[in-house]
Amino acid sequence: MMAVKQRRSSTRRRKSSRRPWLLLFRLFVVMLAALIVWCGYVAWYINNHPSSFKAGMHADAGIVLGAALWSDKPSPALKERLNYAYELYKAGSVDVLILSGGHGGLSSTLSEAEGMRNYLTDKGMPEDKLLLEMESTSTYQNLMFSRRLGESNGVSSYLVITHDYHAPRAQEMAAFAGFDPVLVAGVKSLVLNQFYNDSREVLAYTKWKLDYALYRIGILSPE
Repeated sequence: MMAVKQRRSSTRRRKSSRRPWLLLFRLFVVMLAALIVWCGYVAWYINNHPSSFKAGMHADAGIVLGAALWSDKPSPALKERLNYAYELYKAGSVDVLILSGGHGGLSSTLSEAEGMRNYLTDKGMPEDKLLLEMESTSTYQNLMFSRRLGESNGVSSYLVITHDYHAPRAQEMAAFAGFDPVLVAGVKSLVLNQFYNDSREVLAYTKWKLDYALYRIGILSPE
């Protein structure tokens, strides 16, 4: 009888010792499932988000969000943004362009804004229709610093110009930064790897949402 009680007690101890690990495993599975659902939702969102810019709309200035320079020249992806911005300027959708971006990269001596200016003037864009914002290092800074530059030059409305996969995050950031109206035009890339950029944007959008929450509760400052 004593042996039976000892075996039962031993069995209960083993079950009890396994219970914390079982709870941790279940928590891990739940968190993993939530992460997969979130990533799937964001990937769907950035690929199905409607554009806030329609043909015929007008803004005083277009803000071209910067990207990497390759040896002082715009990367193929940045050229797509610039070509699109130039088309919008020629169509009369914007009166001037604000070229936004700080240091262009390890292989460049120019800021992104300077590299973008050189590319556009080579295409025939009048230099007096270009404003350079050369301090920003992130999308949110692109927007904030460009708006300050625009306001100092009498600009009151803006069209944010970027790639389509980047447009939803840029639109939310512009709204948070107080742009009114919030207009974002996104060009579809023919040179970028869609899977890589969508995956990267899922991470960037997630970080933005975390930053937004921290801004709202006052842990981080938007400035």
